[in-house]
Order: sequence, then structure tokens, then C-alpha cells
Amino acid sequence: MTPTTADKTGFKPKAIVKKLLSGLPERSRIVLEARFGLGQSPDRVTLESIGKRYGITRERVRQIENHALMTLKKSPAFAEANSAFHELERIIDSLGGIVCEDDLLNFITKDTSMQNHIYFLLVLGDPFKYRKEDEEVQRCWYVDQELARNIEGALKSLYEGLSDDDLIPEGEMIDRFIKELQNINDKHRNQEVLKRWLTISKKIGKNPLGEWGPASSPNVKIKGVRDYAYLAVKKHGSPLHFREVAKLIEKMFNRAAHIATTHNELIKDERFVLVGRGMYALREWGYTEGVVRDVIREVLRESGPLTRDAIVEKVLKERHVKPGTIVVNLQNQKYFKRAKDGRFSVVK
Repeated sequence: MTPTTADKTGFKPKAIVKKLLSGLPERSRIVLEARFGLGQSPDRVTLESIGKRYGITRERVRQIENHALMTLKKSPAFAEANSAFHELERIIDSLGGIVCEDDLLNFITKDTSMQNHIYFLLVLGDPFKYRKEDEEVQRCWYVDQELARNIEGALKSLYEGLSDDDLIPEGEMIDRFIKELQNINDKHRNQEVLKRWLTISKKIGKNPLGEWGPASSPNVKIKGVRDYAYLAVKKHGSPLHFREVAKLIEKMFNRAAHIATTHNELIKDERFVLVGRGMYALREWGYTEGVVRDVIREVLRESGPLTRDAIVEKVLKERHVKPGTIVVNLQNQKYFKRAKDGRFSVVK
């Protein structure tokens, strides 16, 4: 049996809100019902729309709304709803003391109409404070202002310590986060709460593989096939043919990836290096760009003169080609010369 909202909260939100609104003048009640989606329709109505209905300005509607809320705070029904406010406070505390609005409402109920009634009680109740959404954080509800400031400060420091290319496993990210936190109650030091706190930040995000990094990074904010391809190859851990990359995208992310499209995206993306016929590796793994000849030249510039076997061994770490291909390139006297001791070097 699916749990009801009463099972989650211990009270019936709609019944409490109905009793609260029953003591208001008709127009005040209708304004609140429309603004918060408390009537037959769960849609929330704008100040302007309500103003047109009554032939008044939107500012006048705002005044009616604010006056109605203040009136409710002084009503007997508000005092009678105290136990419901305490229960919502307990739920917020159980979720970490500060929680994103969507997470809080979805935890209690998935029903939009019921969520509107819970939201109304949060707006009305004295214990509840909200942090408005901005470029840094999501809209959140909390009851402890010091805790909220601590979490926000820790999230900011955590983000500032990330580089654009960082992709951090969830366990490591949580460890970093804990080091940034100060004076946190032990009851909140659990993975579920810490992960919930991380989602408050709009600067930090998690990709489909559960790795964390800057939310704006293409490694986290997946926009298309090339980003899925990057994650797939990175997870695989070694070079892949573009056909295999397409198959892996479909398997890992349940997303259709056409082979031709995948190949085109790999060609255009600087995060990838072609290391063989249709084989791609990640540049961050240390692979260098260019044809086999270019790789040989780079190897010799770094290591100095080398024997044929040593060159083949080093180049095969950079390119998935046949050893014979490397040997053929070494015969090009325009680029390479062989000394009497059998070692090759670059023609200057």
C-alpha cells in the first residue's frame, strides 16, 4: 500500500488548511486559494490575473494576500495547527536541517495539490525560513539559520576548490565536503544528508555515473552524444573503436547513439585523440595527437636516440597500430636517420 501524506507527516494538511482559511473574509480566502493553488485547481494564479478578476491592481492583491496571512497567524486555528508545524519542523530536521524545497515536498508527497497545502503551511508557520534561489543555491527551507549559513559557506569553499575538469567519485566528494563543514551535529553526519546538502548548490553537480564536479562542466552537465561518449570511454578505461563507443553509450545510459554521429562527435571533440583506425583514447590519459610519424618524432625528442624495438614499444603505448606500420615510418629518411649503432634519431 502506498504511504499517504498523513502517514509521512502525522496530520492531514488539507484539513488543517481548510480550517485555517474558513475564518477569513471571502475575498481574502479566494486570493490565498488562488495564489497557493489550494482550491479545486492546483495551478497557482499570478497577482496580475487575480487583480483583473477583481478590477484591482496587482499591488492591492499583494496587500490582501499579506494581510490575510497576518490575520491567520493571529487566529485560534493557527494555534491549533501548532502540532502540524512542529511535525514539519521535525521532518526538515530529519532531512538535514536545511533542504531544497522540491526535495522536501517530494519527500512528503508526490501529489501537486497536497504539495501546495504543505507549501502554504511552510509559508505560514513561524519556525520556517527559506533561502531564495539565486546563482549559487537552490530555493531551500530551514529552521536553523546558523546551520544554513554553515552549509552554504562550505558549499562555496568546496566549489572554489574544484577545477573545470574535475570529476570526483562521490565518496571522495563527501570527504572533501566534511572537511569544509564546521560544528555540524553528529546526527547530520551521514551520507544521505551530506548528498542532500550537496544538491543545494547550483555550482556543483553530479553526472549520470555519480561523479561530481563543476555543474557547468560538460563532464557533468551532459548536453549530447560527445559528452556521453567521454563518460563512456572514461569509464571503460582504455581506447575504444567508435562503433564500440556508440554501443557503450546505449548500454550505459539507455540512449540511442548512431554510429556515424558518434564518430563525427569524437572527431570534433578535443578531449579525444585518434590512436588507431577508428580507435579513440582520452587526451587526459597522455596520448599525443598526430599520425604515427608524429608520435615517433615526439618519442625521439623526449627520449633521445633509441633502437627500433624501443621505439616500437613506446609508440604502441600511444597508438593502436601494427608494429610493421611503425617500422615502415622509420624507413622515411626525410624524417629519421639511423646511426651505426642501430639507434634512430630525428632528422633536424
